[in-house]
Amino acid sequence: MILGFLQVVISILLIVAILFQQRGGGLSSSIGGAGGFYSTRRGAEKKLFYFTIILVVLFIGLSIFNLFVTF
Repeated sequence: MILGFLQVVISILLIVAILFQQRGGGLSSSIGGAGGFYSTRRGAEKKLFYFTIILVVLFIGLSIFNLFVTF
């Protein structure tokens, strides 16, 4: 019961974190439009990127743990 709740909360946080990330890549940048330069993540964008990775690891870990614990 509590594992399912935690998994739902983490999945909602993961969706929000992914949606907040910068949308730099797209079809126009691959053709040669704006945004053809390399940019590094700085400040809050870098923290959001690492937070997203942590959420993904937690979500996968909870999913695997929930698979083995639930009968």
